[in-house]
Amino acid sequence: MNNAQDLSIISLVLNASLLAQAVMALLLLLSLLSWTYIFRKWFAIRRATSQTERFERDFWSGGDLQTLYQSAANSRHSIGALERIFESGMREFLKAKEKRLSDPGLVLDGARRAMRAAFQRELDVLESNLAFLASVGSVSPYIGLFGTVWGIMNAFTGLSNVQQATLASVAPGIAEALTATAIGLFAAIPAVVAYNRYSHDIDRLASRFETFVEEFTNILQRQSH
Repeated sequence: MNNAQDLSIISLVLNASLLAQAVMALLLLLSLLSWTYIFRKWFAIRRATSQTERFERDFWSGGDLQTLYQSAANSRHSIGALERIFESGMREFLKAKEKRLSDPGLVLDGARRAMRAAFQRELDVLESNLAFLASVGSVSPYIGLFGTVWGIMNAFTGLSNVQQATLASVAPGIAEALTATAIGLFAAIPAVVAYNRYSHDIDRLASRFETFVEEFTNILQRQSH
């Protein structure tokens, strides 16, 4: 029972060297931050998807574009990403119409550029913190491996003062070293899974945004004539 207690995770962390403890603390901090971003990004993507589906229903239901635009313009900070893209394009289109530009191509180019700029801003927001998850997923195993190598070095260095090396004398040091690798994997695996999943979800949203930009541009083209 005493040996089981000595080799528990908590005791291994507490009895590890200062460098190994620093590595474990860093990995736990990275894991905590990655889980925070994982949950935030999950809620953000879920909200963006819901808002996109709701606006697409309203837009393609045949409602008046001016009414949709006024609704979006009056609540710009509480609407979804796709609605902000629509609002940007519609605003530029109406400005160009007010200036009575004779060339429909200039009118459409301005609206398209405004929607593309808004599209890129919304995509940047959706992709925020994904790079951090990717970094945690790729770097954490190596940080844990560094702690493991350092712990194994210390374990074998300690054997130089022992006349007879036994498994009991080596096991605690090896277990302490492998704990760093385990914590590294604990930090890396969720980050990699979340990064891959969220990248896929954001790519699907980006595709829907791009499709809407093209379709809305066609609608504005018909109206400009």
